[in-house]
Order: sequence, then C-alpha cells, then structure tokens
Amino acid sequence: GMKVVGCARSVDKIEKLAAECQSAGYPGTLIPYKCDLSNEEEILSMFSAIKTLHQGVDVCINNAGLARPEPLLSGKTEGWRTMIDVNVMAVSICTREAYQSMKERNIDDGHIININSMNGHSVVPQSVVHFYSATKYAVTALTEGLRQELREAKTHIRATCISPGLVETGFAFKLHDNDPERAAATYESIRCLKAEDMANAVIYVLSAPPHVQIGDIQMRPTEQIS
Repeated sequence: GMKVVGCARSVDKIEKLAAECQSAGYPGTLIPYKCDLSNEEEILSMFSAIKTLHQGVDVCINNAGLARPEPLLSGKTEGWRTMIDVNVMAVSICTREAYQSMKERNIDDGHIININSMNGHSVVPQSVVHFYSATKYAVTALTEGLRQELREAKTHIRATCISPGLVETGFAFKLHDNDPERAAATYESIRCLKAEDMANAVIYVLSAPPHVQIGDIQMRPTEQIS
C-alpha cells in the first residue's frame, strides 16, 4: 500500500512496471521519476519534488549500481569515476537526503536499505570487477557507519545491506557492453537469482519488528561457486 517513487535515467521500464502493477490490482502506487544518480543536482531536485508531491521519504532503497571493465593496472579513470559516482556518492547523497527528510518530519521508524553485493565482502580473481568490488566494500562500510550514526542520533531508523551474488538483470550487459554474447553467457551458466528474489528480501527486511535490525543479508544462487 505504499507510494513508491522509482527513479532511473530512463523511466520506460518503470512506467511499464507501474502499468502492470496497476492492471494487476496491487495496492499502492509506483511513480516513475527520471533522475541521473551520477548528478547531484538531479538527485536534490528529485528529493525536492518528492517533498512537494508526497511529503517526504520514509524508506530509501539504494539500488543503483554498475560495473565497468576497468582493471586496476590498466583501467580508464573515467570508468573508475563513474563507478564511484553511482555506487558510492549517489548512495551517500540519497542516504543523507532521505535521513534529512525523515528528521524534519519526526519520522523515527524509517529504513535505509543499500543493495550491496557479495563483491562487497570478498574479492574474486577477475580483474574487470576489482574496482567495482572496492566500491561495494565502501557500501559495506557506509552501511555500518550509517547504523552507528543513527544510534548516536538516538533514532530508531534502521540501516540494512542486502548483498546478492549473481542476479539476472542488465548488469552483465553493462559490464561487457562490447561483448553481449559473454554477458548473456553469464546468466546461462547457472540458475541465477531473480529480481523477485531481491524484492522478497527487501520485504523481509521491512517487515522485521521494530526492535530487530537486520544488518546484512548475503544471498547467492545455490549453484554459484564464488
């Protein structure tokens, strides 16, 4: 029954999903919003619009993330910077703005969920994801730092990571954008997690009793090796 503002650089898929949800008769509303999360001005504009149209944010799910195939020894600075901007800076900016929205409305039971990665807990021997892994280690640290600051602020707002392994999304096609066959093969090698599995994890986190704070859910496909 919640109002969910779904933001992306291209909102076509969100608009399609919103229409599907409506026709299926699901309670609640999915509201598409166009926002480039690598641009702070657009993020601030989005939070301002949410305040004007929907009072503010009670739950923030930081889901945006990407990897570029830029190894540590030969990678392009531009690719590294893109990963930092989306995977670390956008998470931090959205978290700050969501907390300020909760604070000014005296929301004491909000929740901030960071979609992390198993790569934020272990470094796999694949050079193309080493820098990406570093950004996800940052998300692990940011989430624990956030939990500590929320306690220091004497709030009951909770902070959680969800760290999946291989999920069947467009992620591999962004990573291997010059080799779509390799990207497709990534999802064909094993039975991957689905977007629905991630959604169920989010629902589980949000449904925990107020005195229970789930720190991190680590989840892999059963067949995944690393």
